Amino acid sequence: MGLVVQKYGGSSVADAEGIKRVAKRIVEAKQNGNQVVAVVSAMGDTTDELIDLAEQVSPMPAGRELDMLLTAGERISMALLAMAIKNLGHEAQSFTGSQAGVITDSVHNKARIIDVTPGRIRTSVDEGNIAIVAGFQGVSQDSKDITTLGRGGSDTTAVALAAALDADVCEIYTDVDGVFTADPRVVKKARKIDWISFEDMLELAASGSKVLLHRCVEYARRYNIPIHVRSSFSGLQGTWVSSEPINQGDKQVEQALISGVAHDTSEAKITVVGVPDKPGEAAAIFRTIADAEINIDMVVQNVSAASTGLTDISFTLPKTEGRKAIDALEKNRAGIGFDSLRYDDQIGKISLVGAGMKTNPGVTADFFTALSDAGVNIELISTSEIRISVVTRKDDVPEAVRAVHTAFGLDSDSDEAVVYGGTGR
Repeated sequence: MGLVVQKYGGSSVADAEGIKRVAKRIVEAKQNGNQVVAVVSAMGDTTDELIDLAEQVSPMPAGRELDMLLTAGERISMALLAMAIKNLGHEAQSFTGSQAGVITDSVHNKARIIDVTPGRIRTSVDEGNIAIVAGFQGVSQDSKDITTLGRGGSDTTAVALAAALDADVCEIYTDVDGVFTADPRVVKKARKIDWISFEDMLELAASGSKVLLHRCVEYARRYNIPIHVRSSFSGLQGTWVSSEPINQGDKQVEQALISGVAHDTSEAKITVVGVPDKPGEAAAIFRTIADAEINIDMVVQNVSAASTGLTDISFTLPKTEGRKAIDALEKNRAGIGFDSLRYDDQIGKISLVGAGMKTNPGVTADFFTALSDAGVNIELISTSEIRISVVTRKDDVPEAVRAVHTAFGLDSDSDEAVVYGGTGR
């Protein structure tokens, strides 16, 4: 008997029919001889609706109370799913994140998992039950308050439980048939990837691919938990994410030269203008940003002007953190010594990801040629061993993604990719 952890996103449990469909799939896994733990997100757009409601009541809701509110969405899903499973003749028990033993730090709205102690889950499945766990939530180790893990946190809950339970696989069910070479809502000829390494998936997730959360993949790699990304709306095989290539029948699936093209339009760019070109200035800027608990992505420093000895430093960050970053820098303006700040939230990032670029020198040239031929102007460039990222105008992103996707032979000759639920998650 194997142990399988399954995660179902909001689009999979968006309504009563969806919940009953998910219940049938879970029961099938149980009937196939597996112990099953299912992690669920809130129904459809419940989380967004709760956030809107909170903001109508209070323009700046307290983090502790907002977490208490938002976790209600997953509790609704888990209870309804347990009812649906029992209606099919199987025993199911639902658990909140804290009951499941998900222990986090004390940062409300974006907590990180410290430990998982799944004693109650293990007991439940050993007694023959199907365990249903509310994703996206846990309990603070210090304050014992309810916490949430931030957007996509149910993925991380599922993988963390799979690691703690020593599961055979963690199945992430979404509304697409797997991980594609590009977002199928933007590139209609995007091709499903059969297998992708943890490293390539980490780069795609960090670059804007929304199918899997970066923290989830990071957790899976650390504990070597294979992930199977598939659709809850079809019975097709999905995408395997693991450390080693997999076998499908008699055929081994090998690593592709280029895994895919990701894009992200959720970032903004801040340029710190007129920074003295001397040691310690960049450190002062980014210490200010770090103290404000803001994560940055790409950084570029221009060559200083010989006549003034001043330079400009640009960096990208989530749009949601833009105002906080500007305020923090302005507050420390005298200490840093810059002239002014420029803020631009009409940017987009395009990233090409693939382990093969380490040994193929023509990849970079082909990437920039494709963008040039599409008439796309580049503002920032960042690279790693297996990724090239550029920042351009937000309006240019769809055309840029399609151009790069075609240039690297990633277009599919078969039917268009299907997004069953309309969100790509």
